[in-house]
Amino acid sequence: MTKSLIIGACGQIGSELTLELRKQRGTESVVATDIREGSSALMNSGIFEILDVMDKTAVINCVEKHEITEVYLMAAMLSATAEKYPKKAWDLNMTSLSHILDLAHDGLISKIFWPSSIAVFGPTTPKKNTPQVTIMEPTSVYGITKLAGERWCDYYYHNHNIDVRSIRYPGLISWKTDPGGGTTDYAVEIYHKALTNGHYNCFLKEDTELPMMYMNDAIKATIAIMEADFSDITVWASYNLGGVSFNPQEIAVTIQKHIPGFSIDYQPDFRQKIADSWPNSIDDQVAFDDWGWQHEFDLDAITKDMLLNLKIKKGIS
Repeated sequence: MTKSLIIGACGQIGSELTLELRKQRGTESVVATDIREGSSALMNSGIFEILDVMDKTAVINCVEKHEITEVYLMAAMLSATAEKYPKKAWDLNMTSLSHILDLAHDGLISKIFWPSSIAVFGPTTPKKNTPQVTIMEPTSVYGITKLAGERWCDYYYHNHNIDVRSIRYPGLISWKTDPGGGTTDYAVEIYHKALTNGHYNCFLKEDTELPMMYMNDAIKATIAIMEADFSDITVWASYNLGGVSFNPQEIAVTIQKHIPGFSIDYQPDFRQKIADSWPNSIDDQVAFDDWGWQHEFDLDAITKDMLLNLKIKKGIS
């Protein structure tokens, strides 16, 4: 029986991934861990333990205690935060992956999911429809750690036959969790501010186009790649994953369809430089060909669902 360990289960992706896996597989099949407690929904829906992924012995003990067969390593320091604490970001993002790859190498687990990001690309990467295999010269600390991680994943597969699967997430949008320190988090904050203030000060320029994805699609993709047959996987570094590309001005226009009085100003900060180094759109044909990936939510659908659910969450009529 597959038994999954989610490390970083209280984060933006980890929290929703944990709940969906428990819904699909049963509460006893998914063990959630993090260095802090999470939401009541997460804590009350199944097994939860406090776990520091940097403590390799503690991770091994957790894997053995719960007879874990696969690990989703969702713990990481994201782009904007990593620029403030570069050495801490490198230590967390790299050491955590090293620990989990070693577990697989030692035969303690049989499969790994590790998330990469569009941050692996850089200013020399083709901006439009960025291909699966292309120039990658990241200029952010986060991107450097993700590119290094991709190469380690590929190395462990080719040299040790480790089944480690990965996707390059674009910017992610969700109403369930708060922004977590990423450059694309404006696309989450903007909905909160639209409902509470009717105005948003955006830290990116109005025409900054970036690949984005609704969390429902991201969770679907994560589970799909892990459930794909081993023989169908052809990329052992990380798969391109595309959703819908838009800029802050375009997302503001969709919000104004629901909140006519909404306004937005643009006050670019240090995150603009990070965003400028990333692609405008992603070619994810390889993921479609290998394991059938397709996104469902376009920008209008994202905005409608975000505003509807945030109103309920915030008690706004």
